[in-house]
Amino acid sequence: MKNQENVYTHGHHESVLQSHKWRTVENSAKFLVKHLQRNSILLDAGCGPGNITAEISELIPDGKVVGVDYSTEIINQARRDYPDSEYENLEFKPADIYQLDFADDTFDVVYMHQVLQHLRDPVSALVELRRVLKPGGILASREADNGAFTWYPELPALDRWRELYRDVTQRNHAESNGGRFLKAWVLQAGFHLQEIGCDTWVFSDESDRTWWGNLWSRRVKESDFAKQALDYGFSNPRELEDLSAAFLDWSKDPTGLWTIPNMQIIATK
Repeated sequence: MKNQENVYTHGHHESVLQSHKWRTVENSAKFLVKHLQRNSILLDAGCGPGNITAEISELIPDGKVVGVDYSTEIINQARRDYPDSEYENLEFKPADIYQLDFADDTFDVVYMHQVLQHLRDPVSALVELRRVLKPGGILASREADNGAFTWYPELPALDRWRELYRDVTQRNHAESNGGRFLKAWVLQAGFHLQEIGCDTWVFSDESDRTWWGNLWSRRVKESDFAKQALDYGFSNPRELEDLSAAFLDWSKDPTGLWTIPNMQIIATK
């Protein structure tokens, strides 16, 4: 994903990595597990900090897992956290998702989580991922849909946050409502659809609300999203402070609820 035209809306601020590192096979890749073999060769495209990648490598001990990401910084972090001295069948590499440095028909499985929604041209990326899959190989792709998030209490400031997030991502030529486009993108790239479903993250109890609210209260002020919102003239520091406060207000409400639908697809080459 190193194509110069792509702008990653979130960046790799600590508050962003906090949510990425929360993800596990259980909550983000369970739909993939039944398709794995002990000797599968798997590509995690857009692996981020590598925590799911490392967990997958333990499920295929006789296979091989390669995690790629556009950010050399985040790849180096993954290498430090999951060294090959402890994970012998795991490798991390910086890569351009539009021009992967792998031969045709290399992988049995390609897994990707919350990647396509950040790309300028998701279909071209999928075409390239199809190239490196073996005939009959499996694509397991999962995308959230920002426009379908629901929350309670229905604070107007959070509606404004969603509007602002949409504006920023569209300015970056990305699609924040990626979940609803996932099927179309996969079919346009020439894959054969095998399974489609939706899994929902729910943040409701006090600890989950506190975690999610605090995380986003920082993101709206400190992450690349905040910088872009200001640079593009879509917001101002006062508004970002108000949005940050709204997330904290939401998190403290005992009736608070937040849901994130994740569309997930299994397709074959």
